[in-house]
Amino acid sequence: MKDKLMNGMLSAAGAMQTQRHLAAIKNAFMSLLPIIIIGSFCTLFSNVICNTTPGFFSLANIPGLSFLGKLNPMFTAANYGTMNFIAIGCVILIAMELGEHYGITDKALPVVALGAYISLCAFTASGKAADGTEVVVTNVLSRVYTNAQGLFVGMFASIAATEIYCRLVKSGKLEIHMPEGVPSNVARSFTILFPSLITVVIISAVGMIFEMATGMTLFNAITAFIQRPLSNILTSFPGYITLIFITTVLWTFGIHGTQVTKAVYEPILLAAFAENEAAYAAGTAIPNIINTPFMSCFSTVTGAGITGGLIIAIMLFSKREDYRAIAKLALPCALFNINEPLTFGLPIVMNPVLAIPFMISPAVSATFAYAMTKIGFCARMVVNAPWTTPPGLMAFLCSGGNIGAAVTQIICILLAFVVYIPFVLIANKQQVVTEE
Repeated sequence: MKDKLMNGMLSAAGAMQTQRHLAAIKNAFMSLLPIIIIGSFCTLFSNVICNTTPGFFSLANIPGLSFLGKLNPMFTAANYGTMNFIAIGCVILIAMELGEHYGITDKALPVVALGAYISLCAFTASGKAADGTEVVVTNVLSRVYTNAQGLFVGMFASIAATEIYCRLVKSGKLEIHMPEGVPSNVARSFTILFPSLITVVIISAVGMIFEMATGMTLFNAITAFIQRPLSNILTSFPGYITLIFITTVLWTFGIHGTQVTKAVYEPILLAAFAENEAAYAAGTAIPNIINTPFMSCFSTVTGAGITGGLIIAIMLFSKREDYRAIAKLALPCALFNINEPLTFGLPIVMNPVLAIPFMISPAVSATFAYAMTKIGFCARMVVNAPWTTPPGLMAFLCSGGNIGAAVTQIICILLAFVVYIPFVLIANKQQVVTEE
């Protein structure tokens, strides 16, 4: 029964990791991560360094440093050029990743996918003028379609366009053959002309037919009936705890749970983070507690399972020389949120004694951090710091410089330490029984 369960989980996880669409989404977001970090840090610099608003804590408000306020337009522009075009980058990168899976590396493919996605977007925007009258502007693309709000539709459009394009190109039935003297790059442009045309027209036609049949744009329908409900589930406390539990269960079977589930949760949590980042930049209330940096700070700090707590428990309470030796080697890695030496070295994988606290600790930590955020002790996350940022500093940066967030993160590690203690003591007795 145990072997059957394990084989089933390994098979399911392996299928998710190798499934071409999920793999393309996961790899696209990994490639997009530097842009997201740049954009969020530009917001941090704009607020902490360059903000000249009276009474606001900023270096620019310190006497003699007011000149820093002149740098604000630079950081604001850099933030707009990154965070407000996440959906565009996602469309391009998914098309490239999925195209590579099919052996199609045409430089035109990501442009075709982008064109297909844009064909699903509205080209008008409405708003109110200074006098309160309603104004409609034509021939514009609202940032709703380019920032994180457009991620889900962008993913679907990019995948659909790439699938159509690659099948048409690989069929070879729509090629336009040019004379031998024509340069290869020019000839290739004519070879992919009809596949490109048909791909964009098909996606555009689907959008038009859907709107004619339902009275709702395909973009709005996907947002309302797929993205928003899924977001409500994963950014709710019960849904998030369930996600974390599934991730750690996979880890205990030797499967990289974070990578397996990333394609599912990353778009949702990233969109929630983008909303927080935009609100922080605008100086308005931060809407979401749970988002991407919340996970990094309070669920995977020192590594999945918050194994920094296990290292402390081993160093203080373990009588096993093998555990202590591995913990010493793993400590430098844990400071940068890497825990493979512990996961596979002790091991935690397939070890019931350590697997139990490994699954419990992130849930305890997330619960505590959620409560501290709810009461206002810990600020909501508005910056996406690199995942290798050391504990304490990570939460401080992600919260926009909030001391309470840093304290909360350290306490989360200590809570994990408390959870691991009884199981480290059990491991001590386990060794004695084995020796006897």
